[in-house]
Amino acid sequence: MPSVMIRRNDDGKLLFYVAKKDMEETIANVEKDTAEEWGGEIELTDGSTWYIDPISPPPSFPTTLRFKRGE
Repeated sequence: MPSVMIRRNDDGKLLFYVAKKDMEETIANVEKDTAEEWGGEIELTDGSTWYIDPISPPPSFPTTLRFKRGE
């Protein structure tokens, strides 16, 4: 479960960065993105998926979280 840094770019989109892989992608979709919780399955613009148990209340960005690689 790698640590992932999530931050907003200048356009307000969320960026997903894994330092150990030197990988940065834009988040295309978040399964749960409400005022009450954030997380679940995360889809990146490269088509890969990652997972984090939903967080309540949602985190403020930038933040570092532990994700699992999707199936």
